[in-house]
Amino acid sequence: MSDLTVSRHFVLAAMAGAEHLGFDTGEMLREAGISPDLLRIEMARVSSDQFSSLLQIAWNRMNDEFMGMGPRRAQVGTFATMCALVIDCPTLEAVYRKAYQFSRLFDPMVAMKLETDKQKVRLVTRMEGEIHDPHYFLRESILVIWHRLGSWLIGQPVELEKAEFDYSRPAHGDEYRHIFHCPLEFESDCTALTFDKRFLTAPVIRDKPEMLQFLKTSPADLLSRPDESNTFTGRIRGLIGRDFSKPLPDFEWIATELHTSPQTLRRRLKQENTSFQEIKDLLRRDMAIYYLSRQELSINDIAEKVGFTEPSTFHRAFKKWTGVTPGAYREGERGNLKIER
Repeated sequence: MSDLTVSRHFVLAAMAGAEHLGFDTGEMLREAGISPDLLRIEMARVSSDQFSSLLQIAWNRMNDEFMGMGPRRAQVGTFATMCALVIDCPTLEAVYRKAYQFSRLFDPMVAMKLETDKQKVRLVTRMEGEIHDPHYFLRESILVIWHRLGSWLIGQPVELEKAEFDYSRPAHGDEYRHIFHCPLEFESDCTALTFDKRFLTAPVIRDKPEMLQFLKTSPADLLSRPDESNTFTGRIRGLIGRDFSKPLPDFEWIATELHTSPQTLRRRLKQENTSFQEIKDLLRRDMAIYYLSRQELSINDIAEKVGFTEPSTFHRAFKKWTGVTPGAYREGERGNLKIER
């Protein structure tokens, strides 16, 4: 079972370059197990497995890791070659500097440059030439991939203090809260990530066999399945589990299990741009979407599985999450959507 879902926005945004170049995006979606009909639902979501598959299909079909959005084509294997170069680096600082040197070999350049001062570090996007990125997907992906690759290499999350964007807050800006888990600043003078300088000295702990395994599904998995195990959000999701048919643990018990006080945990969740109630609601939503793909389960069964004693309450909650009823959502997945009003 996939724990996380991905917004319809990112599915459409990821296809923008392919569509612009005349590729059959419907065929790509269906190959990834995504019904194009489902995407007619404005608040629809797909599983992280489906999204990861879609990205890999698009890269291979187009032979372009920028998926038609960049200033040039990045042939499939470019990211893997960069990873092969940085795996021997001793520290995170060396990783980012070598990755930047590698990216400079291509013209026009698409990379992130390390800028340091006494305490803080910024990874600043450097993107030359003209791009076709109407939904900011390429720019978001560059930030996410470089940040999560670095975190994976050192075996701990590089805790972000700020994420900046040199454009206005987009319509899907609320999704950024769950991507970056830090304060957001739009209409900045650059697109960059800021973190504490101490992370630069963290040693690279991965080896070449681990990297080979990692590259079987990356960078797609970096974009679709972030490692939340070391965030409070991810740890709380793990403690709650998937069985909503019995009473959920309360906040005080969660705080005790995480060896912190309720006040400190609330503050940390606020820093991660979320709350205990939102974590529970989104987990219920993601589980409901997963169960709807299992045709043997009735909607009443699903309501019970995600913790609703009354099916009518589940219908109202699901419509709030997705804009449509569970029945309409299931029909969208089947390719038979008739929007219910």
